[in-house]
Amino acid sequence: MLFNSYTFIFGFLPVTLLVFVVLVKRMPRRIAIAWLVAASLFYYGWERPENLLLLSILLVGNYLAGVYLCRHQGAARGRVVLVLGLAANLGALAYYKYANFIIQIGNDVLGAHWPPASVILPLGISFFIFQKIAYLVDAYRGQTRGYHFIDYCLFVTFFPQLIAGPIVHHSEVVPQFERRTGQAFSAQDLSVGLTQFVCGLFKKVALADRMALYATPVFTAAAAGGHPTFLEAWIGALAYAFQLYFDFSGYSDMALGLGRMFGIRLPANFDSPYKAVNIVDFWRRWHMTLSRFLRDYLYIPLGGNRRGPTWRYVNLMITMVLGGLWHGAGWTFLFWGALHGLYLVLNHAWMSLRAARRQLTDNPSAVGVWAGRTVTFLAVGLAWVFFRAANFATAGRMLSSMAGGNGFGFTSSFHAGPALTLIIILWAGVWVLPNTQEILAMFEPALPPHGGSKFAHGDPVAIPWLTRWQWRPTTLWAAVVAVITVFTLTQMSRISEFIYWQF
Repeated sequence: MLFNSYTFIFGFLPVTLLVFVVLVKRMPRRIAIAWLVAASLFYYGWERPENLLLLSILLVGNYLAGVYLCRHQGAARGRVVLVLGLAANLGALAYYKYANFIIQIGNDVLGAHWPPASVILPLGISFFIFQKIAYLVDAYRGQTRGYHFIDYCLFVTFFPQLIAGPIVHHSEVVPQFERRTGQAFSAQDLSVGLTQFVCGLFKKVALADRMALYATPVFTAAAAGGHPTFLEAWIGALAYAFQLYFDFSGYSDMALGLGRMFGIRLPANFDSPYKAVNIVDFWRRWHMTLSRFLRDYLYIPLGGNRRGPTWRYVNLMITMVLGGLWHGAGWTFLFWGALHGLYLVLNHAWMSLRAARRQLTDNPSAVGVWAGRTVTFLAVGLAWVFFRAANFATAGRMLSSMAGGNGFGFTSSFHAGPALTLIIILWAGVWVLPNTQEILAMFEPALPPHGGSKFAHGDPVAIPWLTRWQWRPTTLWAAVVAVITVFTLTQMSRISEFIYWQF
């Protein structure tokens, strides 16, 4: 059931919210939580009820393992259970997500002819597996106490973040389930959440899906053996960069908005990544909860930067290659992860060199900010070609065209005017305009994903007029949101999935 569907917006959401509000006011807290768990399971099984079996088995198994680990923190017996729990989770992920990729590798290397496995990837498995892994590791480390089963169930299944994140940490949401769901329903939470949801819906329907109309034909033509011209290839690549940006940003806004309607603040997952001034900054802004997970449960356990710069760079490469593999079972995703790993290594090496020469500054010039922002955006955009392409041949044709290897004009069938205009407008918008968290900042629409009481950084280029345009529960803002809502709903003639639902 897609967030951007009439079934969800006019059916599932109002019924779930209304019943929850009634239960919060009249029944014990855990009855309200049980209702959210039941609704979330219904939501997850809407398209494929058979997926509920895997989710339920992992849910119960990980909870029991967590209870045991809480009682045997740091002990040898606990270590055995932890290893078994991690193996079960990663084994399920490997089977459902990577079985056919492994078979393909075996066929290529051994010259075998093994048939592909009949496996259907369950929605959201990459996201809820990572949540369970983090919980088991923290239980073994003594960083969590034993939760009630129904609270744990909601932590895993809460429908706003179940399918495509954010990857929530138990310490962020379970205390809220215990505290916030016992309070009276908040009209402010509803208005803030609804505004955020509408912003995300607009990004998805009016912007991301529109850019897909320009990106998809170019990549499809390249996949079929065609050779786009220089301008066509760049329009296709940039259109996909903005399609992915607004698709993922829109989903993140909708997830956070839905959580807020129920009185739950989820961690921010998206913080204007195309404003990043370098690739390190980009990964502090893009899919921030995934970056946090990879840092805390992979990069740091590997040794982080504790053993010197060489091992730091090795650990960065390992982390990013595995991060690329997490996104998809294919060589292009592995290469995309390795490419970003190389970007990070070069970025850290450059900053270390400048620090040694005392050239780093906390107050870069405006020229330096915009130069860094431009280079970072183009580097990220080139990497997205591998992320989008079905294989290296397609990516190679796209990059060859982007380098000018196939002419510079347009074919007669390519309508460049609307695409170029929209790309320029969106490019300027993502660089200059505030994001949803900044517009709603007075009401703390999201938890900071890097710890602390606020976001870890702000935009290097200040926006003095921002505070005057921040959202407030006023008649004017209500009218603005209503207009955006009506416009967006009229554009939902073709329902499309979110890109990150593939992962």
